[in-house]
Amino acid sequence: MQICEPIADRSLEVRPTHPEVQWLRRIDTDRPRRHLDEISTTTRFFKRAIDIVLASSMLVVLSPVLLLVAVLIRLTSPGPVLFRQVRVGLNSRRASRRGATTGPVPYERRRTDRRQQFGYGRPFTMYKFRTMRTDAERNGAQFATKGDPRVTRIGRFLRRTRLDELPQLWNILRGDMSMVGPRPERPEFVGKLTADIPDYPQRLGLKPGLTGLAQVVNGYDNDLDGFRRKIRYDLIYMENCSPGNDARILLRTFGVVISGKGAV
Repeated sequence: MQICEPIADRSLEVRPTHPEVQWLRRIDTDRPRRHLDEISTTTRFFKRAIDIVLASSMLVVLSPVLLLVAVLIRLTSPGPVLFRQVRVGLNSRRASRRGATTGPVPYERRRTDRRQQFGYGRPFTMYKFRTMRTDAERNGAQFATKGDPRVTRIGRFLRRTRLDELPQLWNILRGDMSMVGPRPERPEFVGKLTADIPDYPQRLGLKPGLTGLAQVVNGYDNDLDGFRRKIRYDLIYMENCSPGNDARILLRTFGVVISGKGAV
C-alpha cells in the first residue's frame, strides 16, 4: 500500500475542481509544479513575450487615461501622484520535492531575531497611483478594509475600477511582474501569513501578476479565510499556467473591472 505524505493544509487543494474555476483548462503534468522553472521553456517564452507586448501596448494606448488620472490625483488631494511600495516577488530558489523552498532569500538585515531577517522572495518596488492620504500608515502597516476612511475620494473610484494598478505595467516591462500571476504581498505581512498558512510561500514560485486567478475569482478581501482561498487559487493557477489560461483570466479581468467586484 502506498502511503501519501500529508500536506500542511488540506484546504489548499490544487485540482481545478472548484465550480468557480472549471472554465480553467487543466494541464496534465508528470509531477506537481512548485516553481517557474518547472514550467516548460515554451510556456515561459510566450508568457514573457505576451507580457512585453501587452504592457507596452497598454502604456501607449492608455497614456491619455494615465495622464488624466495623474491630474485628478493632484487636484483632489495633497501628495505625490505615484505610490511606491516594496513587495515580495519571485522566489528564485526552486522548491524542494516536499514542496517547501530550499531556503528564504535575504530581504534585509536588521538587529532583530535571525528568523525576522529574511523575506521569502526577491523584493522589488511596485508602483501604483496613490489612492490614500499621505499619512495612511502613521500607525504602521495595515491592510486596506471595506470603506477604509484613509482612501481619498478619487482613490475610491480608482480602486473600484482598478485604474490605480496601471503603473504596474512598468513593473511588468522591467520583469518584476507578469500580466497574470499571484498578487504581490508586502514583506511585513508575508511572515505573518506564512505562520498562519504554512503553504503560503509556495505561491512565490511564480512572478506576481497585475491580475490573476485569485484576484478574478476571490477579489481583494484581506481576512485570513480570504487569504486561504486566494492561496488555493494561486496554486491552482501554478499547476495550470499556460498562455491559454492567461488569456481566459485576462478576459474575465475586464468583467471584474467593469463591475468593480471585489474592490476594497
